Amino acid sequence: MTNETKKKRVWLPVLIAVLVVLFLVLAAYLAGAFYFRSHFFPHTTVNGVDYSRQTAADLKADNVATGAAYELTIYDTEGSAFTLQGADFSYAYVDAGAEEALMEQQNIYAWPLELQKEHTYTLEAAFTYDEAQLEESVLALSFMNNANFTASEDAELVRTSDGAYEITEEVYGNEPVADAVVSAVTQAVAAGLAECTLDRDCYVNPEVFSDDETLNAALDKIQSYCSATIQYDIGDADESLDAAEICDMLIVGEDYSVTVDTDQVTAFVQALATAYNTYGDERLFTTSLGDTVTIGGGDYGWVVDKSGEAEQILADLEGGQPVTREPVYEQTGVIRTADSQDIGTTYIELDYTNQHLYYYQEGTLVLDCDIVSGNVNKNNGSPDGIFDISYKKSPTTLVGEDYESDVTYFMVFAYNVGIHDASWRSSFGGNIYLTNGSHGCINIDASSATQLYSMLEVGTPVVAYYRTSVTLTSYANKMANAYSYVATSSSSD
Repeated sequence: MTNETKKKRVWLPVLIAVLVVLFLVLAAYLAGAFYFRSHFFPHTTVNGVDYSRQTAADLKADNVATGAAYELTIYDTEGSAFTLQGADFSYAYVDAGAEEALMEQQNIYAWPLELQKEHTYTLEAAFTYDEAQLEESVLALSFMNNANFTASEDAELVRTSDGAYEITEEVYGNEPVADAVVSAVTQAVAAGLAECTLDRDCYVNPEVFSDDETLNAALDKIQSYCSATIQYDIGDADESLDAAEICDMLIVGEDYSVTVDTDQVTAFVQALATAYNTYGDERLFTTSLGDTVTIGGGDYGWVVDKSGEAEQILADLEGGQPVTREPVYEQTGVIRTADSQDIGTTYIELDYTNQHLYYYQEGTLVLDCDIVSGNVNKNNGSPDGIFDISYKKSPTTLVGEDYESDVTYFMVFAYNVGIHDASWRSSFGGNIYLTNGSHGCINIDASSATQLYSMLEVGTPVVAYYRTSVTLTSYANKMANAYSYVATSSSSD
C-alpha cells in the first residue's frame, strides 16, 4: 500500500465527520428558522405580555378572548362604579392579520443572534362594537335615570337673616348630560380602556360662580352703601340710619345692578321729620305765674327739609363712609332736643288773658310790662302759638284798611303782627283789649318798647297764649297758624 493510499484512508473519515457536522448544523439552523417562522423569539413581549415561543395564533386567540371578555367600569362624579359588558354592545375583536404582520417583522434567519435579545412590540389591536347598542347601554345605567338627582346651583347674591348681603357658593350637582356621558364612554370604549371616570363636563354645572365679577362688583357696591351709616346729631336723641336700614333701601336688579330706592329714602326722611319736626307742635309751657298751659300752633320750631335731607342721604351713600351730622333743616329753633322743649331760656312770653309781657334772657326775667292785644270782640284777637321774632324795624308806619299809625319800634313775630309802642294810648293792661284792643298787634308803652327793642334779637322765640278758650277767625290768624284759629265761612282770604 502506497503512502498516498494510506493518507487517503486517514483523511476520509475526518472529511465525512466534518460534512456530517456541517449538515447537522445546517439542519439545526434551518429547523430554527422554520420554527421561528411561526413562533416569537424568546424574550418577546406584546403590549407588555410575554409571548416568548408563542404563535401569532396564540396572540390572536388572546385578542379574541379579550374582546369577548371586555368590560368597562364607569365611575360617576360621586365615585360610584357602574359596569358595561362588551357583549351588551357587540364588542368583538377584528381579525385584520395584525398578529401575522407582527410575526413577519422577525428576522428568522438571524434567529441565533436574536435569542438573547429583548423584543418588545405594540400591537394596535382592532375591536368593533355597535354604537347604537353602546349608547342604549349607557342611557340605561341607573345614575342616568336618577329622578332624585341633585341639581347644580349658581352662586347668588342673597340677603342674610341679619339683613346683610353675601355671595353664596355655587353647588355642583349630579345631573348628567346624556350626550356628554355617551361621548366620554364611547371614547373610552374606542380606546379599549378598562375604566372611564366621568369629569364635570359630563354633568350640568353651575353657570355663575362665586368669583363672578358682576356678583362681586354688586356686593362691593352694596357694602360701600352700607358703610355709609349716618349718625344724626339731634340734641339728646339717638337717631341713625344703620346698615340694615340702608340695605332696605337698596334695589338689586336681576342683572345685579345696585340702586338706591328713592321711595324708601323718602319714607325714611318722612319718618325723621315726623319724629323731630316741632313746627306747630303742642308744648307744655310753664308760665311766669307758675302754672302750666298747653300751647301749640304758630310758626316756630324745627322743620326737616325733606327734599334736601333726601338728597344729602343719597350723597352720603355714594360717599361710602360713615358720617355724623345734623339733618338738613328747612327751619331751626333755638335749641335741639328729642322732644318739643326747644324754646330755650331766652324768649318773650305773652299772657293775653292777663295782658302782660315777660322777656327772659338766659332764664332771667329782664323786662315785663302790661300790654294791649287785639280786640277779640271785633275778630282782631292777637294770634296765639309759638313764634319767633322775624324782623325788627325802627321807625316805621303801620298801615291797615282803616288806619295808619307811626311807631318808633316794631318787632314782628306772627305774619304781620308784632310788638310796638303806641303813643296814642295812655294806659295798658287790664281789660282794655276787650273793648278798645288793637287790630291784632301787641301795644306796649314807649319806655318798655325802647328797652325791648335794644335787647331783642331776631329769632327770639315768642310764646303767646290765652288762659281761656277763644276763637280766632281772622285772615291774619290763619296765616300765622294761630293755635286758636278756627276756619269759618266768613274767614277772609
